[in-house]
Amino acid sequence: MADGEENQRLLNENVYENGTRRRMSPICDPNHLLHRLVVLFLMCFLGFGSYFCYDNPAALQKQVIQDMELNTSKFMQLYAWYSWPNVFLCFLGGFLLDRVFGIRLGTVIFALFVCVGQVIFALGALVNHFWLMECGRFVFGIGGESLAVAQNTYAVNWFKGKELNLVFGLQLSMARVGSTVNMNIMSWVYDQMKGLLGRTGHYTLGTALMIAGATCVLSLVCALLLAYLDKRAERILNKEQGKTGEVIKLKDVKHFPVQLWMIFIICVGYYVAIFPFIGLGQVFFIEKFNFSPPQARAINSIVYIISAPASPLLGFMVDKTGKNVIWVMCAVVTTLLAHMMLAFTFWNPWFAMVLLGVSYSLLACALWPMVAFVVPEHQLGTAYGFMQSIQNLGLALISMAAGAILDSKGYLFLEVFFCACICCGELNLSASERAKLQKSLSAESEEASRGDGARLRGETERKRLSLRITQEEGRKCHRFCNHSGGGLGGLKMERNRQQQTEIEENAVLQQEQQLLKEKKAIIIQRAWRTWWERKQGWQEEPKILMNHFELVSQEDALPADLPAGALGQNLTLFSLTRYILLTSS
Repeated sequence: MADGEENQRLLNENVYENGTRRRMSPICDPNHLLHRLVVLFLMCFLGFGSYFCYDNPAALQKQVIQDMELNTSKFMQLYAWYSWPNVFLCFLGGFLLDRVFGIRLGTVIFALFVCVGQVIFALGALVNHFWLMECGRFVFGIGGESLAVAQNTYAVNWFKGKELNLVFGLQLSMARVGSTVNMNIMSWVYDQMKGLLGRTGHYTLGTALMIAGATCVLSLVCALLLAYLDKRAERILNKEQGKTGEVIKLKDVKHFPVQLWMIFIICVGYYVAIFPFIGLGQVFFIEKFNFSPPQARAINSIVYIISAPASPLLGFMVDKTGKNVIWVMCAVVTTLLAHMMLAFTFWNPWFAMVLLGVSYSLLACALWPMVAFVVPEHQLGTAYGFMQSIQNLGLALISMAAGAILDSKGYLFLEVFFCACICCGELNLSASERAKLQKSLSAESEEASRGDGARLRGETERKRLSLRITQEEGRKCHRFCNHSGGGLGGLKMERNRQQQTEIEENAVLQQEQQLLKEKKAIIIQRAWRTWWERKQGWQEEPKILMNHFELVSQEDALPADLPAGALGQNLTLFSLTRYILLTSS
């Protein structure tokens, strides 16, 4: 009781000693839109540092290779070491957030990993130890992908319905903004440090990378503020911590259909031709097209610049038109054309890079939702985790292979290698397999539509039955659902719901039978009262006797002027028997 009053005061108004009251400011009210916009701002910058620092090596490719005295193969190890921990953490990140740390503590821990990893990475450059830089990228990778999972969990916990689509779009756009800003500003930061320190070399590189780590500190501060606001909202609104909802079961892998493995191959074959290319793109544009370093950085970042506004628009288009397989084919073919133009022509590369940016955004919008069409809902967590794991494994291996090819064969063979990777994803979809996958997607969509229709038809019945649930029972049910797990718990909940439905149906039948008994009792009582009044001579004027069934149809309850005593009390079975005998005589 006291806790409820305290929460109500916190939520609604502040009470002062003189008795005056002031409502809580909208920016402090967890239910108000303004407060949730503050939370959205923090969520967007929660992953800003991670995306900003991920491509630090690409933005400073020439400087890293020169100052640390590396070849391209060693340079690409920085990307490989980021991907190695995520081969396994894709299966564990959601579990750690749900069952071990909780969303608030888990977010702070992963943001701390990102911050510490970037500091170790910069420290390795300061002391001129490349192995320390590799360790820093490994630690950075431990927190990077899991922090993105935590970011999505916060979004689901604070926003619902149509708001959620906009929130995910804004988060993705902010991630691309972070990558774009990194591509265009880090070389300027390096030049400023070189002028300030008066020398070049690994010390200048380490200083520039340490400054970039300030964005990771910003992400850590956002994680701490989000933890405080989420804890405060839980106390005021009496809600539970958000959960990822991921259920990872490795035994489900053996039940994956062929269509899902095709999607995995497309994912790996496509993304390994995008991210390693961006990591090596700056020097490529300088050497082949004679671009200046600022021009090379600008064109290398065009993929991220385009994907920031294009992803929500293309996602809306795919949602409205469907045909995900066709859009995936278009994205893969146009990406292949873009790489072929970059490899075999000297045309202005801006057109090819713009085409690459649009294709990259289109594939992300069309490919990832296809997983939900080819596997059951209870296997989605495992399927997405396995897809991310294979993607990171492919990125780690292809990054090392791309560096070795560039050192030995040059950029032309590297572009041919990227084209071959894309063809692996494209040739994987033969004509018959495309038709089979398209048929599977159509069948799943129709089944989902029928399920939605059935659920809508049952909405009125559910509303009618829900009116019988008290507020306290609703709170108990809410707590039970929030604390129950998947698997056997879900089966028990389904069985309990079926039993509850049967009990409610029986209750409705019993209520109708009871109503019929009450109507019969009213008939008997009125017949008995008429006979009793005639016997006692209470009526001065004769009454027109009405059909008792007409009386019952006009009134469903006992009359308000029913005399007290035996006639006004609940009738027993013995009393009813006596009244029936008297009236019949």
